[in-house]
Amino acid sequence: MLPIVANIVSSEPLVFVDLETTGGAFGVDRITEIGVVEVGPAGVTQWSSLVNPQQPIPFFIQQLTGISDSMVCNAPTFETIAHDLLARLEGRLFIAHNARFDHGFLRGEFKRAGIKFQPDVLCTVQLSRAIYPAERRHGLDALIERHALVPAARHRALADADLLWQFWQHLHRAFSADVLRDYIEQVARRFRLAGDIDEDTIEQIPAGCGIYVFYGEDDVPLYVGRSVRLRQRVRAHLSGVKRSAKDLRLAELVRRVEWTATGGEIGAMLAEGRSVARLRPAHNRVFKARRDDPSHAPWTYPGAIAIEETDATTSARVWHVVDAWQYFGMAATLDEAAQLRSAAPAARFELSTYRILRERLLRGLTVVPLAATACLSGEPV
Repeated sequence: MLPIVANIVSSEPLVFVDLETTGGAFGVDRITEIGVVEVGPAGVTQWSSLVNPQQPIPFFIQQLTGISDSMVCNAPTFETIAHDLLARLEGRLFIAHNARFDHGFLRGEFKRAGIKFQPDVLCTVQLSRAIYPAERRHGLDALIERHALVPAARHRALADADLLWQFWQHLHRAFSADVLRDYIEQVARRFRLAGDIDEDTIEQIPAGCGIYVFYGEDDVPLYVGRSVRLRQRVRAHLSGVKRSAKDLRLAELVRRVEWTATGGEIGAMLAEGRSVARLRPAHNRVFKARRDDPSHAPWTYPGAIAIEETDATTSARVWHVVDAWQYFGMAATLDEAAQLRSAAPAARFELSTYRILRERLLRGLTVVPLAATACLSGEPV
């Protein structure tokens, strides 16, 4: 067993993890071997197990890892060892090389077993890139060569997990605790989440344009934001790397998130302005009227209009309904747009909508008067 190096960079215990699998496709391929090196105040322990993947191992994978169908046919299934494995991993910083791969496979297997698995994650590939930016190669073989690591084997789970532990010790010898801590916090993916928000929730958020609303205790609105990459932006707020001090403070308060897909950026801007004005969230910039802002402004159309925008994700057309400088929402068709407006009360002037559209309406936006649409369809105006 390697001598333990004081765990001074992180107050939490650590697990160095490596997997062997039948291939690289999440949800299709399965785990064949798990190796774990646990590091904590009590010392260092190692654990590994072959896993029956319940599917054949491709021949080239057998050649790479040395793990054959005959070796795993009597091994436990993942579901059999899931609770024991979770006890080893839970509450520890999950460290792996190309951690997205190992974390993704384990998360999928735990989910299949009906268990939520959401550790804080540190990728040693990203850590190596951050610390040694001049180096071009950061694979495990490159780390072995560059830092004189000693492999017991290659492409076996426990041996590769042990190499990560060796790399960790090398970093402690090469850098001060403060310097290394800064590097780790740059690349660690931390889930300081609360309430009902977890990775499953974030995966439900659309990838394209939209707005999001964070709520705190007692469902108090905290923050409204918009993004052209909605899911990525919310994840960055709560668990991404290189978060600002504002993001860190906000993440501690968040208990719930809502989101709305808007099809395009114009829709996101309109929906954000409307939500900020309605919810008055504490962490948004205070909206201040300028001297030249009107309390109302003439509306140059005979009634409501629909502004066409193309959904960047699906390439479908969407329509944003505006009347008398008030934004009413998004519709998939012009008929739905007309119905959306007709079901709403009289329009009220919105300064945010006025600011967003007063110049953009002159810049080539496709605008359809909904009064004309209603006439063409035979509906009363």
